[in-house]
Amino acid sequence: MATCSHAALALVLAIFISQSSVSAVGINYGTLGNNLPSPKKVAQLLQSSLINKVKIYDSNPQILQAFSNTGIDLIVAVQNSLVPNLSDHSSFAHQWLSTRILPFIPATSIVAITVGNEYLTAATDDDDSNALFRAMQNLHAALVSHSLDRKIKVTTPHSMSVLASSFPPSSSTFALGLIPVMTDIVAFLSDTNSPFMINAYPYFAYRDNPNPNPSPDTSSIDLDYALLGNATGIHDPNGYVYHNMLDAQIDAVRSAIVSLGYGNRSVDITVSESGWPSKGGDSDSAATPDNARLYNTRLIERAQSNRGTPMKPKDKIDIFVFALFNENLKEGDESERNFGLFNGDGSKVYEVDLSCDFCSGGSSFGFGERGLALGSGSGPSIWCVAKPHADEKVLRSVLDFCCGPGGVDCREVYEGGDCFRPNNVVAHASYAMNAYYQMHGRNYWNCDFKASGLVTFTDPSYASCRYPRQ
Repeated sequence: MATCSHAALALVLAIFISQSSVSAVGINYGTLGNNLPSPKKVAQLLQSSLINKVKIYDSNPQILQAFSNTGIDLIVAVQNSLVPNLSDHSSFAHQWLSTRILPFIPATSIVAITVGNEYLTAATDDDDSNALFRAMQNLHAALVSHSLDRKIKVTTPHSMSVLASSFPPSSSTFALGLIPVMTDIVAFLSDTNSPFMINAYPYFAYRDNPNPNPSPDTSSIDLDYALLGNATGIHDPNGYVYHNMLDAQIDAVRSAIVSLGYGNRSVDITVSESGWPSKGGDSDSAATPDNARLYNTRLIERAQSNRGTPMKPKDKIDIFVFALFNENLKEGDESERNFGLFNGDGSKVYEVDLSCDFCSGGSSFGFGERGLALGSGSGPSIWCVAKPHADEKVLRSVLDFCCGPGGVDCREVYEGGDCFRPNNVVAHASYAMNAYYQMHGRNYWNCDFKASGLVTFTDPSYASCRYPRQ
């Protein structure tokens, strides 16, 4: 097998470059339901969507395994109940990391661990507010010991209740009692280049203070402003103009961080949750499918826009939509169980476009019948190819295995075969890896190949070289 052809390498790389250069959106994947699709089915179908980041609320091994070799970044969580143990015992942090995370990397792309969820505002009077900060430190130290701290960041999502007030945004500060611990947390995030996560819900602000005829002199909120669409704008005394509440909430958090003395240090803000319910209680007139569709459509467009906020217009904000599914076992108001884009059976609650022009079958993305067929080997076309920057020695050993003990018919990549050109190890290994993957039922573990393989929905066939598919 001869030297690499630059034209051929460019062809292989194009598959991946086209995917990575397209803006995408994150989503929250909760599992408090007894009627949800399997994690494997969810992972496979999200590959044919705009979504390239998924945030979960635990470290469920089935989910971590399902997202192996998908190219989707995963954010996992330490539940609130484990924060005291993580805080008091550094050995617990090492044990948790060793049993819950290390077995799944690097095949599963875990990019962050959230310690708790809204822990500071969910804690009782008996809880130690500093426990959260110590837990984050201990987990980060465990990552450092495995040289994983640059790949996997440690952070924690907060509710908007950590602020003393959120308007006007430029005057916002953290609640007085939380300033000491927030100072420590923000310093930690700045030192470790980790994002400050906020769960921001204009829906709740509108539900609690609705007004169909708002004015700047009232505390009530315009529905269109909450739904990310107020063309008139709300004016901040420092000259900023806000055309939607979400941007105002983000900048309120930004001002609170600056008030701690971190105006000149980089702390990125991530919207870890935001969404709108499609159904609520009898008195909740705003929780409708139309409002939910409008909000989440605009939210997804906002996430793809790469734009900042009035205070920092060039700072891109990562956004995670809440949520992927309606979860019928969640406690609380009716609205809490109806934030999903999809019902438990896989049907759409309303139309929101998650399709992408670079994904096979993306225009008809959905879980319905197509998703239910995945387990039996039918459904969308999927291929396995070599990662373009995989180690060449590994690829050669993979090629030898597939064309030998693996049982793959490799005549197409031998001289005279339709896939011999380009004559390089990346192209030949891709063909062999895909043939092996298709032969063995398209299981995610059959496209690992020592972390050198990647599942794709883009057909890698070219010219007369046709990659087999199941």
